[in-house]
Amino acid sequence: MKRLLGLFRNKPVCYKLQRSERYQAKYKAWTNSTECKELTAAFYKAYHYKKAGVQCSFRVQLINDEHRQGVILFHDPAIPQKAFSYLFDHLKDQVKLQGYKVKSADKRRIVHERYNQQIETYYLTPLPADVPGSILCNQLYGNILIEQTRVNHHPGFIRLIADTIPGSFFSEPLPFADLLSHIMQPTEKLQNRK
Repeated sequence: MKRLLGLFRNKPVCYKLQRSERYQAKYKAWTNSTECKELTAAFYKAYHYKKAGVQCSFRVQLINDEHRQGVILFHDPAIPQKAFSYLFDHLKDQVKLQGYKVKSADKRRIVHERYNQQIETYYLTPLPADVPGSILCNQLYGNILIEQTRVNHHPGFIRLIADTIPGSFFSEPLPFADLLSHIMQPTEKLQNRK
């Protein structure tokens, strides 16, 4: 009777996000490829072009709220679907290298009337630490949300958001632009430090 009345329609189904060993092996090979470096560099360039109001080959959208900074990276037909999925995991791994841990990883499926939507999410928080020489909790860039949205199993976009925590117990957040620099150009940063 409930099915006939449509009471369970469009109810999201949520799972724990886990990667198979096969996926992880292919992902690891991809992160060591030139395709990974070229894709992250292209989106990093597109982010700066968007900030400057200049057109770029890849489409991005900026998120600029009082306590929320971020960027949305849209899939382009020139990007292989697997590479876009690998980029999502790569961003998570690079954020972890900045002093973060994965607090949750989930996968939701929402069935709409005309399409299916799949959303994979990583939520990362800074490792607990005080700012040296103070009692303030170091929030680094804030809490990080990374989401990949697919429609009918086709890539749509990746959202990368830093939510900062206002309050007298937390440090001032580090600039979001610095976070992007560290996670989208890590090899360049390492070369500059030598």
